[in-house]
Amino acid sequence: MTAALLIDFGSTYTKLRAVDLERPRLLATGQGPSTVATDVTVGMDLALADLERHLGRLPAFRHRLASSSAAGGLKMVTIGLVRELTAEAARQAALGAGAKLVGTFAYRLTPADEARILGLAPDIVLLAGGTDGGNADVIRHNGARLAALDLACPIVLAGNRDVGEELAGLLAAAGKTVRLADNVMPNFGELNIDPARAAIRQVFIDRIVHAKGIDRAASRFDAVLMPTPAAVMEGARLLADGAGDKTGLGELLVVDIGGATTDVHSVADGAPSREGVVTHGLPEPRVKRTVEGDLGMRHNAAAIVEAIGPDAVARRSGLGAATVDRLLKAFSADVERLPATPEETAFDEALAWAAVRIAVERHAGLTRIMQTVQGPVVVQTGKDLSAVKTVIGTGGPLAHGATPASVLEAARADPARPMSLRPTTPRLLVDHDYMLYAAGLLAGVEPEAALALALGSLKPVGIDDHEQARRKN
Repeated sequence: MTAALLIDFGSTYTKLRAVDLERPRLLATGQGPSTVATDVTVGMDLALADLERHLGRLPAFRHRLASSSAAGGLKMVTIGLVRELTAEAARQAALGAGAKLVGTFAYRLTPADEARILGLAPDIVLLAGGTDGGNADVIRHNGARLAALDLACPIVLAGNRDVGEELAGLLAAAGKTVRLADNVMPNFGELNIDPARAAIRQVFIDRIVHAKGIDRAASRFDAVLMPTPAAVMEGARLLADGAGDKTGLGELLVVDIGGATTDVHSVADGAPSREGVVTHGLPEPRVKRTVEGDLGMRHNAAAIVEAIGPDAVARRSGLGAATVDRLLKAFSADVERLPATPEETAFDEALAWAAVRIAVERHAGLTRIMQTVQGPVVVQTGKDLSAVKTVIGTGGPLAHGATPASVLEAARADPARPMSLRPTTPRLLVDHDYMLYAAGLLAGVEPEAALALALGSLKPVGIDDHEQARRKN
């Protein structure tokens, strides 16, 4: 047997997956507390001991690969020229790299902006601005201001190529660590985010892993390859595209519900599915991630209730308003709390349902009707996901919840909101063994085994008769 060990250094737990690469299958899982903030080796050793209890003894692993979202994740600030153009392109690059975007700035940085950047304490700054051969004044200004700031984090420079080397030299002379990448928008309306995404990932491997203290456990793994959200995204890409002569599932959507955020990944071109629709705004990346920082099941439970409305939570859960209010306070005060009673389970399910509904609606594109001299025109902003045939749910509320199908149904298009371009008739699958991150880590070294493992973890879910009746009522 040839085995691999896949590690997720999370903010709450250190999670392990041991897999057989020859007959691709999950061998066992292990879990320990997250101790990155103190000594990462403690949590890692406890997780390995848990894994060994399940396996009998630990095999010799061919690969020991890790991802991390611990210690606040990869906090990034992006800076561009115009908010809707290069600043948006930089934002897409950062999110696609698995970052936790804590600030986006456009135009010339002001003293107030500089103070805010210092206060945000990012792990990486992505500086963009201007198309190649276009405006260079703003990125020059912003580069000079960053050079003067007492900011220790690395800077990825991915703007107007005319001033790239000049600014890299200026920042390096000021003692900054700089990595130069191709422009995120070399021409007007043209996205080119993969080089910046690769540069961010390399900075993460070279410096951030050390800065977060994760390399203290270096003897227990071979490499920390990427932030965990990026690993999940690689897993989604693998499932969609396949590997070698193994075909994938085609265009798909992944919803990842967490305690602090809800992430949505789509692998789809997003072009209009109806004739005559005109697109507006930047082109959309085929592989896209959005992060809803206000839709976390615990840290942001109050924000979920506020966004969907307490009456909607009460209707969905079948609980009274006073009970919803009481449980909301209890869950917000104890972010590690798991539902233990039927009331708490119903409340938790309503939170997850609302998080999926809002997050997917924000991720998907919209259409609107504009009046022109030629008559009304349907304009699409964002991705048209109506033809996507597969929706996958991952994360504890879906893998371990009582009603995953009911929760995941919220990703589907709603006839009451016809302008939202969510999937119309997708099949619903759940990542039962939490293998998407593991498949994403393995994709670079054992792609066909990684694909088989990811596919093996997917379980179809559907609405049973009892649930159908409950929803009708």
